[in-house]
Amino acid sequence: MPIPLVNSIASWFLKKRFDQIELFLKYPNEVQNELLFHLLYTAKDTEIGKRYDFHTISNYKTFCERVPISCYEDCQDMIERSRRGEQNIYWPNPIRWFAKSSGTTNAKSKFIPVSSESLEDCHYAASKDLLCMYLSNNSNSQLFTGKSLRLGGSKELYRENGTVFGDLSAILIDNMPFWAEFSSTPSNRVSLMSDWELKMQAIVDETRNENVTSLAGVPSWMLVLLNNVLETTGKESLFDIWPNLEVYFHGGVSFVPYVDQYKAILPQSGFRYYEIYNASEGFFAIQDRNSSSELLLMLDYGIFYEFIPMDLYGTPQQQIIPLTDVQVGKNYAVIITTNAGLWRYKIGDTIRFTSINPYRIKVSGRTKHHINAFGEELIIENAEDALRTVCRSTQSEIVDYTAAPIFMKGKDKGSHEWLIEFKTPPSNLDRFRELLDDALKSLNSDYEAKRLNNLTLNMPTVHMARERLFYDWLKQHDKLGGQHKIPRLSNSREYMDELLQLNTAVY
Repeated sequence: MPIPLVNSIASWFLKKRFDQIELFLKYPNEVQNELLFHLLYTAKDTEIGKRYDFHTISNYKTFCERVPISCYEDCQDMIERSRRGEQNIYWPNPIRWFAKSSGTTNAKSKFIPVSSESLEDCHYAASKDLLCMYLSNNSNSQLFTGKSLRLGGSKELYRENGTVFGDLSAILIDNMPFWAEFSSTPSNRVSLMSDWELKMQAIVDETRNENVTSLAGVPSWMLVLLNNVLETTGKESLFDIWPNLEVYFHGGVSFVPYVDQYKAILPQSGFRYYEIYNASEGFFAIQDRNSSSELLLMLDYGIFYEFIPMDLYGTPQQQIIPLTDVQVGKNYAVIITTNAGLWRYKIGDTIRFTSINPYRIKVSGRTKHHINAFGEELIIENAEDALRTVCRSTQSEIVDYTAAPIFMKGKDKGSHEWLIEFKTPPSNLDRFRELLDDALKSLNSDYEAKRLNNLTLNMPTVHMARERLFYDWLKQHDKLGGQHKIPRLSNSREYMDELLQLNTAVY
């Protein structure tokens, strides 16, 4: 299809869609309230709808009183029944697809229901909105002159009892219209290969001679792929391979630790980065402006949002609030009710609002991935901002890292222990450790208070990980590719002790 025609179609869709976006920008709380009652009405005759009498819920207060907050364990039995073929349990229309959770480090897998509504009105709608926003902000874009290099998960799809489960990216690829494959690379055959290491080389072989204009995938694994492309071709810059490359659409993990490494292999000043916030449970937010670190919360994708202030999370004083009550600058755990039958479900992510007119956010971490063994409330956002600052000061680069507490023992005070794999190590690891400690103090007042005069916390310990340590750990646990990643921060020593032991192993 000629590029001017494609741009004309995109412009038409953009104008039509922007009218709808303007509606939730102008009336966000009304749109969310209407959405909630649409979901309740749609599911009123399901098993869960009858259990909580959705039919008689007429306001948000009653919804809160009647429907409990849930996590995966609370609804696992219903999901398993649905996977065996039962219907009308938590959503009236048949649920055929289940996204096997990729990103959890627990041995137990999660199977998140994906309805036809969530596929069309959430995931695919978001993909269209992302392109529309990008084209609106970049009128000279030549995005459609080439292909998008997509990097999804490595798991194939499995079919049983009339239902299908697998990585979310595999489900999305399997359901895409036939013409979508012509604008993407690699082919569906390669994208759905199950052996991650074979798949990486197949992607390199299939894409190196394509006209790639955009990239899409998780930063950690995309970086591995792009470095493989450079190594295979012998080029120093990706623009020597794909001269028309103009944007990278990324999500899944924080981009902060990878910024400098991407700029090294994508050195053109005009190259753009666009962030998205999606998960197996839904597509939540999109970067809607060039060179922005904030994401616009999308309020009309069939997802109703609630939040738990993190300063009260897990305490007897914990409270759940709607979108109308959030404040700028505070950290919140995210609760969702969706058009795939998740009701007041904790997704495990934390966000921070940067604006409430419109509602823009930053992803700040995970409810379980933080260190608060001594009241220091260290979150991933603090850790990654600190590491980025220190790496720039010491001319070092990080591949991956994890941190955990060293618990108090007898008269010994506690501290934090860091295990870091460097691409370019600092010349002085002790100096790196001091700068990291100082940076964390400047970013987190609770950490600073606990470190004051070594009152509660001693200086952190920093170990240098051997090459490929984290890759080997992920491979050992069958977690290569997709959104699988090392837990960056942990309140326990489960991962740290295992990694330290593996760090001494001979490979």
